[in-house]
Amino acid sequence: MRANPMSIMTLAAMLLAGLSSCARPQLKTTKYMDDLSGNISNADTAVFGGGCFWCVEAIYAELKGVKSVISGYSGGTVENPSYRQVCTGTTGHAEVCQILYDPKVISYDKLLEVFWTVHDPTQLNRQGADVGTQYRSVIFYTNDAQRKLAEGYKEKLNKENTFGKTVVTEVSPFSDFYKAEDYHQDYFAKNGNAPYCSVVIAPKVEKFRKVFGNILK
Repeated sequence: MRANPMSIMTLAAMLLAGLSSCARPQLKTTKYMDDLSGNISNADTAVFGGGCFWCVEAIYAELKGVKSVISGYSGGTVENPSYRQVCTGTTGHAEVCQILYDPKVISYDKLLEVFWTVHDPTQLNRQGADVGTQYRSVIFYTNDAQRKLAEGYKEKLNKENTFGKTVVTEVSPFSDFYKAEDYHQDYFAKNGNAPYCSVVIAPKVEKFRKVFGNILK
């Protein structure tokens, strides 16, 4: 873990805030269980949820060392859920992104630093106008090293009262990941002029670039 990320964290916490609802139609989804890291050498996987996955995907896709970012659903009890099912809040799933990255280029700790700054981890089961357990702040760790880093970082943020409120981010073991419908993938890149993108995602991405400009592609 980096020795002192707090100055960046404090700046980012002030810069990056606010989400509104992600309204979109239903399409059939398929279960996504491929071991992505097995397809690319020197790669590992992180799974984060921080509100609408369109926002999370748009941000992580710009980081050096990130090979791919896939939007989907994790943490629920229903197999192969559709977007409409997840939106009811009854399946237990969160909107998440599965991030394939090269640990020789970018560390898991750096991915966590970005995670804590690009959403409000003090909001329980919501991000801005997006309300429900599907929009919860969550880290699904894939191994014990990730768990220790995530829990340690969360503890440090709370101990130092970085956000002025308690960080409520869920830290849970990874189980299944279900790839979201195709129209969700690369949404911001393909629909930058859409109202949600221009009003919510674009300003957020711009502020993110100012904070993390030295590690962008």
